[in-house]
Amino acid sequence: MRLCSIASGSSGNCIYVGTDTTHVLVDVGISRKRTEEGLKSLGICPGELDAIFVTHEHSDHISGLGVFSRKYNVPIYATTRTVDAIKGARSLGEIDGELFQTVKADESFTIKDMTVNPMRISHDAADPGAYRFSYGRQKIGVVTDLGTYNDYTVECLKGMDALLLEANHDVNMLQVGPYPYPLKQRILGDRGHLSNENSGRLLSRLLHDKLQYIVLGHLSKENNMPELAYETVKLEITQSDNCYKAGDFPIQVAKRSEVSRLIEIA
Repeated sequence: MRLCSIASGSSGNCIYVGTDTTHVLVDVGISRKRTEEGLKSLGICPGELDAIFVTHEHSDHISGLGVFSRKYNVPIYATTRTVDAIKGARSLGEIDGELFQTVKADESFTIKDMTVNPMRISHDAADPGAYRFSYGRQKIGVVTDLGTYNDYTVECLKGMDALLLEANHDVNMLQVGPYPYPLKQRILGDRGHLSNENSGRLLSRLLHDKLQYIVLGHLSKENNMPELAYETVKLEITQSDNCYKAGDFPIQVAKRSEVSRLIEIA
C-alpha cells in the first residue's frame, strides 16, 4: 500500500492512499489543478481514481471537490449528514447526486482490492469521520480534525502500518497568537483540533513493533511550525510510559502546500 500527502494543513487537505490497482483520495480541499499535479507527480492519472472520501464539509477539505468531480466523475463517499452539507455548499457548484455514496462509522466495505473502514471523530462539523484502509494485512489510517480522543479512537487505530495523524497547533502559540478569543476556544475544545502534545500522547498509545511510518498532518500555519510539531511529538513519545522511544519510528511532517514523500508499506 502507498500513502502520500498532496497537501495537509489549515489552508487545504488532500491525501492519496492506494494499492497497485486501487487509487483513492481523502478530501479535496485544494484546487483541481493542484490535485491533478499532485496525482501526476505520483504517476497516477486523475481519471484512474476509484473514490474520494470526505472527512467533513469544512472548506479546507472540500473546496476543490465540485470542480474536480465535474471533470472526472469520481464517486464521493461520506456520512449522510456530511453529504447533505456538501450539497448545501453553494461555493462548490452543482455536483451530480449519483456520485454520492454514504458511509457509516465502523461499517467496512471494499473498493476493488481495498477495504475501507470509517470511524467517528470529534469535530465541529455535521457528522465528521476518519478512514482506515487495508489491503491484505497492510493497514493505513488517515485521522485529522479531532478535538480529543478516547478509548474508541485508540481501539480503532491499533495495528496500523502507517498513520497520518493531526498535530494541528502548539498551545502556547495559539494562546498568544492573533486569533480572536472564540476561535481560540473552538480550536482548543473537544470538537476542535489536536495539539502537538495530544498528538504525541495519542501516538504513544498506538505504537507497536510493526508500525512503519508516522506522518504528522494538518499543521496550522499561524499556530505551529513543522520543527516544533516534530520535536514536541517526539518528546511526548519518549516521556510516555511505554517501552518505545521516538527514535524507534520514522516520523515525518506533511508539507502544507507541496507533495510530501511517498510512503510505501513493506
